[in-house]
Amino acid sequence: MFFHAHPDDEALLTAGTMAMLAAEGHRVVLVVATAGERGLAEMEPGDALGETRLKELYTSAALLGCARVECLGYGDSGLSPKGGSADERPDNAFIDADTEEAAKALAAILQEEEADLLAIYDPAGGYGHPDHVQVHRVGRRASEIAQTPIVLEATVNRDPLVRLLRLASRFYRFPPEFDVRTFESAYSASETITHRVNVRKYAKQKRASMAAHASQASGGDSDRTLAVMLKVPRPLYRLVFGTEWYVRRDLPPGARLTHPFDPWPP
Repeated sequence: MFFHAHPDDEALLTAGTMAMLAAEGHRVVLVVATAGERGLAEMEPGDALGETRLKELYTSAALLGCARVECLGYGDSGLSPKGGSADERPDNAFIDADTEEAAKALAAILQEEEADLLAIYDPAGGYGHPDHVQVHRVGRRASEIAQTPIVLEATVNRDPLVRLLRLASRFYRFPPEFDVRTFESAYSASETITHRVNVRKYAKQKRASMAAHASQASGGDSDRTLAVMLKVPRPLYRLVFGTEWYVRRDLPPGARLTHPFDPWPP
């Protein structure tokens, strides 16, 4: 099971792994906490945007081979212009949800599916979105309730990412939301990562999953992050986005595994 905050998060962080596991015959389940109805898009924030984003989610999930898609139904908490919690948010905002209550709802799906693995985010929620931080809290607690054997925190190896972004910034003007400096403390340092999953074979599915979230490729004054990624030439895309990273906290530092179900010790 892969637990994400909003539609399109699965495309950015775990799509290759999901497609790989589905191709190997595993039952892959995708759960999102919210419909992403407060995301930046050409459409105005609200229920219509949420419905559009859920439709995009179902398309993405089908492309990746998911057997089931669920939305917990919490409100998108949104993001303040400064990157923290938004002052105005819906009454049922995910960030304000009772952690135990939300965890029980997720655990019920884990138990129903008899899931062997749950993928969530790292404690910082990757780049710090409040809903992503809440995914970590809720996911951790749900795995305890359901006694899920393997919990992986989807992340990004920030060390080569920062080097690559600095190099790219010399030749390309990134949109304002894509501040390279924010990545210097985001995601995970190389030495903490336990899983480096090669998903180059599934780059086509991953790119198609990104493209399915068309509403998130526009909006605002410039190209969105998703649009920038989709502009990467296909041969380079396979190289740049061909690895997905995870941290498994019950493994010792220095573990270097290549598949979600790799045993330890190898």
